[in-house]
Amino acid sequence: MYKTCLLLVLVIGVISRIDATPVNSHRYPSCSGNISATDVDLVQLAMNVEFTEAEFFLKASTGKGLDAFNATLAKGGPAPVGARKANLDPITKRIIEEFGYQEIGHLRAIADMTGGIRRPLLNLTRENFAMFMDRAVGRRSNPRFDPYANTRNYLLASYYIPYVGLTGYVGAIPYLVYFNFKRLVAGLLGVESGQDGVIRTLLYERQDETVEEYGGVTVAELTNEISILRNKLGMCGIKDEGLCVPPWLGAENRTTSNILAADAYSLSYDRTPQEILRVMYGTGDEHRPGGFWPCGANGRIARMFLDKRYYGNCGAC
Repeated sequence: MYKTCLLLVLVIGVISRIDATPVNSHRYPSCSGNISATDVDLVQLAMNVEFTEAEFFLKASTGKGLDAFNATLAKGGPAPVGARKANLDPITKRIIEEFGYQEIGHLRAIADMTGGIRRPLLNLTRENFAMFMDRAVGRRSNPRFDPYANTRNYLLASYYIPYVGLTGYVGAIPYLVYFNFKRLVAGLLGVESGQDGVIRTLLYERQDETVEEYGGVTVAELTNEISILRNKLGMCGIKDEGLCVPPWLGAENRTTSNILAADAYSLSYDRTPQEILRVMYGTGDEHRPGGFWPCGANGRIARMFLDKRYYGNCGAC
């Protein structure tokens, strides 16, 4: 394990990704979370991520989606595309199943307080995950990366989503006005950060394993590549770190292991609503949907940014 971290420390500063350049038609992307939004708006934006997590975790572990457990939460939104049961080892399956049930609780909590939003169209196909992984590594996987094929691949795919929601909650808290919303988001953040910590720990145990689809790239290397991609898509500096980092990014500059991603004070990174949309769309542009939300996210904030030129093509979705 130490060998992998040491190698990553030596190469992380010179890695380049020609295929990960964000497509942003707006020359000066905003990195400010101070937008015209109510507490309801901010929490409802997070519901898009919660829907994504719920469907991904539930279907992979139980073979059934959210509607099989609580059909009212989706408010008639379209069923997700591509999610299926994953080939997980027994322990990981139990963990992911628990995470799925937790996401149902999160959706219920947000819906009870805000009225909820319609579930957006979710692209959870293996092709979509492979696209993100290919962009992170900088080359096409062979055979194609399949998040549902085995435990390792599923954990790598899971690495992409919960952490984004975590940073979104951290970013929202300073702009919340009312106590009941602050309490809700604090509770959501606690569990989301726990899920991310578990996923990262499970991956850290496998950090030296090679990912055959990318010609022997290790698990630790791939987490770094994914984090680099998310930072590029977010367009607001370092908000994301892999399992191994240079000492200057490690806790108190004393470690290259990085079980929990955090800043120089070991505090969680934050992301704005715009950054969340850029990362989950995969376009680097909060106005242009794609990726996990091909027809755009729902809620007032997401629709405020959404360019009608792209939304008008959603009949094809």
